[in-house]
Amino acid sequence: MTRKTITIISCTAGIIILAAAVFFLYYYITFKKPNVIQETELFIDRSYTYERLIDTLRSREFLTKWKSFERASKKIGLNHFKKGHYIFKPGMNNSQIINTLTFGWETPIKFSFRGYTKTVPRLCGVFAKAFEADSTEFAEAFLDSETIDSLGFKKETYIGMFIPDTYEMYWTSSPEKILLRMKLEYDKFWDEKRCLAAEKMHFDKNQVMTLASIVTGETNHVPEMATIAGVYMNRLHKGMLLQACPTVIFAHLDKEPNIRRVLKRHLSIDSPYNTYKYPGLPPGPICVPTKSAIEAVLHYEKTNYLFFAAKPEFNGTHNFASTYSEHIKNGKAYTKAYLKREREKKNNR
Repeated sequence: MTRKTITIISCTAGIIILAAAVFFLYYYITFKKPNVIQETELFIDRSYTYERLIDTLRSREFLTKWKSFERASKKIGLNHFKKGHYIFKPGMNNSQIINTLTFGWETPIKFSFRGYTKTVPRLCGVFAKAFEADSTEFAEAFLDSETIDSLGFKKETYIGMFIPDTYEMYWTSSPEKILLRMKLEYDKFWDEKRCLAAEKMHFDKNQVMTLASIVTGETNHVPEMATIAGVYMNRLHKGMLLQACPTVIFAHLDKEPNIRRVLKRHLSIDSPYNTYKYPGLPPGPICVPTKSAIEAVLHYEKTNYLFFAAKPEFNGTHNFASTYSEHIKNGKAYTKAYLKREREKKNNR
């Protein structure tokens, strides 16, 4: 082999190596070099077009080199992106970003809801604020009578299936899938220990949830919940009317939804939820009961109390009484303080 031939081969090899180096550098910069500088959260809903997605990604300014991302997205084909909730973390490269969007590798959201929501339609609105589906879609799934039957509930007891907590789910989960998850969580919540506690009370699950919803309506002061539950259990055992104001408020929900204080005129409504008129528990829960209230019912405090009235200090707690005369005294103290406060509010306007 001549020197000239060797020189040609060497030059050719050098060019090939240089070209390979340039190619791999280009490939690395375009696809594999870390390009996210700060953690960024994106919600890509069904209304997104490719152009809107690109504008959103660019406007968030979380990429070190936009040009390299643009090249990569054209090569891989970002136009096939999927809706979802995504979190891009520092160190991710363009390939990882694009694959996350095109394969729909969502990051789950943490969805929390409390008790107190009074109807399933209202609950649909709560879910719609947290997930991609809207309230109409949730209503169609949640309020279907055949679905409710298949889950083992009646219309009146159905709201008791929703156990308030924090759940990890995908933002794009369908209302149907979310509903099945709620039923699964309900079944998990009602473990053997809680079922035995209910049996000892001679209550079924719906009765526990119904009384817990009343306790939820009476107070958000957790230390008092078991005492209030005990008051209602005493009334039930004695065959007394529950006379629970939250049930009367629920009975007026359609025609007078913003009752602040139950008045005498409210007590005459003919409704199975009016516990001033009909004995025993109402047909079902009057709201989503909190977990604290459910536990308070399952482990209610055994006392001689038959009555309770809000304290005149307006601190959310109650005075309890075993006799009606004592209860009347407590009630008058609260009413006096309430009327005084209302007069002061009126004078300060």
